[in-house]
Amino acid sequence: MTAVTARGSYMRRQLYLMDFTLSSMRRRWARNLILLLVYVLVVFLLASVMFFSNAIRNEAALLLKAAPEITVQRLKMGRHDLVPLSYLEAIGKIRGVRKAEGRLWGYFYDRSSRANYTLMVPGADKAGLALEKGQTILGEGVARLRRVEKGRILTLPSPTGRPMVLRIKDILSSESALVSSDLVLVSEEDFRRFFELEPDVYTDLVLHVRNEREVATIVGKASYRLPDARFVTRNDILRTYASIFSWREGIMLALLGGALLAFAIFVFDKASGLSAEEKREIGILKAVGWETGDVMAMKIWEGAFVSLTAFMMGTIAAYFHVFFLNANLLQPILQGWGVLYPKFSLMPSVDGLQLVTLATFTIVPFTAATLIPIWRAAITDPEQVMR
Repeated sequence: MTAVTARGSYMRRQLYLMDFTLSSMRRRWARNLILLLVYVLVVFLLASVMFFSNAIRNEAALLLKAAPEITVQRLKMGRHDLVPLSYLEAIGKIRGVRKAEGRLWGYFYDRSSRANYTLMVPGADKAGLALEKGQTILGEGVARLRRVEKGRILTLPSPTGRPMVLRIKDILSSESALVSSDLVLVSEEDFRRFFELEPDVYTDLVLHVRNEREVATIVGKASYRLPDARFVTRNDILRTYASIFSWREGIMLALLGGALLAFAIFVFDKASGLSAEEKREIGILKAVGWETGDVMAMKIWEGAFVSLTAFMMGTIAAYFHVFFLNANLLQPILQGWGVLYPKFSLMPSVDGLQLVTLATFTIVPFTAATLIPIWRAAITDPEQVMR
């Protein structure tokens, strides 16, 4: 019974302290409002970068799930070279390989739109993208940049100088724009004619394996048969994407150094001491019987109110900015396309560890910064403080 009564008394005491703290903050509303706005801005920028980077990593991982387990590239003098048909025959019968096929893809710079396109022949397993001679399927970015629609004609000047006229069969959905924005899908016959390729060469080869745990073994066997080839696994591509987005995230955070510096200045201002008005208020409270612990608890509540409010407002604003406004402020830096910016909606994805990290580096320093000056003022004689 005594423990319950003591707990109830403690809770009432904290509620009274919170009520007094809010009243005190309202008296200094201008200063607290400026502090809150700067705090919210810092949290908003940092959370936006974290949310966008994490969401785009997850988006890339989902899209690459359907990628082949192994990609084979031929190297000549250290550079990517065309792969002859004999390579496909050499590794297609390795035990564990479910299917091996050659791919045809290449880059083309369009002078009219000043953008790079990726010309590609759809794989045999993509029946829905099958194309006849003279047909094409465009990525969302290419269609938007060239201002064309389904059923219209697309003309591309080939490297040989002869134009290639294609009728647009379809336009790829914006849901896959992250990897298909710059795609121009054509038939194999049109592709070989466009780049003047021989019928027995490919850009690279892909291997689909039965058991993903055997990828390393298959790569070892294939490396023995093709010593001049480079083998890229799906996990290698995922790691590359993750490192690229992490690097861009670091660059963006470096550009936010000004905002971080402003936040550091505010924290330092809180830690450097109290204003004359705050010291006078503490002196009056000590004179009327407040204990040192009560004064410190009041100021801790004040710091917690400001930091928690700023964290929640900044995080909610960042969530809305990234997942409802498509992170318009961050796309040019974090996506990295020069001309063909893909338009796609990110699936909401929030990493709990990132939220904890963000809270640790924003809430904890600000709240802790109030302890030392408050403690110094609270242990000083009330008459001396008021003087």
